[in-house]
Amino acid sequence: MSSYEFDMIVIGGGSAGLTAAGIAANFGAKTMMVEADRLGGDCTWTGCIPSKTLLKASKVARQIKDAGKYGLVDNEPEINFKKVMKHVDEVKKEVYEDADRPEIFEDMGIDVVHGKAAFLDPHTIEIQTKEGKRRAVSSKKFIIATGAKSFVPEIPGLDSVDYLTNESLFEIENLPEKLLIIGGGPIGTEMSQAFVNLGSEVTVIDMASRILSKDDPELVDILQQKLKEQGVKYALDASVEKVEQDGKNIQVHIKKEGEHFVLEGDALLVATGRKANTAVLNLEAAGVATQNGQVIVNDSCRTNQKHIYAAGDVTGRYQFTHMSEHMAKIAATKAILKFIPMKIEDDMLSWVTYTEPELAHVGKTEQQLKEAGEKFEVYRFPYSKIDRAVTEGETTGLVKIFAKKLSGKILGASVVGAHAGEFISEYAVAIKNGVSMRGIADTIHPYPSWGLGARRAADQWYIKNQSEWSVKLIKTLFGYRGEVPDFSDPDRVV
Repeated sequence: MSSYEFDMIVIGGGSAGLTAAGIAANFGAKTMMVEADRLGGDCTWTGCIPSKTLLKASKVARQIKDAGKYGLVDNEPEINFKKVMKHVDEVKKEVYEDADRPEIFEDMGIDVVHGKAAFLDPHTIEIQTKEGKRRAVSSKKFIIATGAKSFVPEIPGLDSVDYLTNESLFEIENLPEKLLIIGGGPIGTEMSQAFVNLGSEVTVIDMASRILSKDDPELVDILQQKLKEQGVKYALDASVEKVEQDGKNIQVHIKKEGEHFVLEGDALLVATGRKANTAVLNLEAAGVATQNGQVIVNDSCRTNQKHIYAAGDVTGRYQFTHMSEHMAKIAATKAILKFIPMKIEDDMLSWVTYTEPELAHVGKTEQQLKEAGEKFEVYRFPYSKIDRAVTEGETTGLVKIFAKKLSGKILGASVVGAHAGEFISEYAVAIKNGVSMRGIADTIHPYPSWGLGARRAADQWYIKNQSEWSVKLIKTLFGYRGEVPDFSDPDRVV
């Protein structure tokens, strides 16, 4: 019998922790899960769930304003912001009750404990509850899944200003008249659209020359233009010099192209990334190596200690809920079953920014393929040729697939447009299972579905592999009398 109290202790009850604990218990391991706050973590309470709920409300508001394009009457929506935020809160609680509450995991045989965990030695942690009680617990193995929190840069004057992060944004009760957002990443971009559509005047500030720097520049331009049309303002290539309070307003002093400007608003959202939650874990006592506060893991999610694994945002590798769950599956399976050959699938990394239109990607980017010297073709298909997009008035968008010319092997894909995340899901399945462009093109998709757009984009592989000489040869062999298509345009779409 083991001398340890538990076979597995999972530290953290967010997306990664919930997944890891469930898998460990399912394999028969005596499991404890320790959470410092509420199960569900960032995704349920301050991230994915509230942000997408708010975005949906803002989308409905925009549809009311733009009802004329559906043959209805444009109108100005009446926004009851308190009611909107109450709805956001209700959705968070619904998700928690349905998927995250402790009883669900206790029914699996998991010992759920609320408190802060810190290592005493490589096999022992001390748990401190909110009431101040302390308890030492030992385990054969551990998975660290404590997630991350908002990173707030050192900006002069920021400490004296009542600024917001994603952790406090969804608790506000009054709609800002003028919202300033520092950070043009996914959080800043999504919230800029949400609040501008709900009636705020929004300005996004970023030191980079464009928003969403990890995404395809061409597709980002399409999205940014749409956001500008909706009213979002930008101060890019701008450095923030200081922030100060001016009565009820907040002033952000920026420097752009050598000139100084002052932007003023009644609310400030700092959306400048996230940092790992490791400060209170006392990882030194366990001998766990870190870098810049993040737990270092190999591709099997194992730390430098063979019995300790880590998954999710705490590793700093991939700040996405779906990747946290993916890493948790690997960590728990490897920790419990030891020799199962599993590792993080870097080439399968996907992400979506849930604006309208959505912006999504999977696999290698065009830039990464070029830097690697990979030979590939770019297959493009506009949303204006997707019949479902036309019927719903959602023709702003573009599909770009990066694939091998002859085999049609898909290396990556980027999409901007309505339901881009669903397109990316289809391409993700294709990459994972070796389905080529031809395989997608030859698969029957229902008409007029959005998914048919994914197939029609794949059809372009056939078009690009067709040539003038091959058509002439077919005409000669079979005596056909039609005209030869014009192959002079390399970007022609059929």
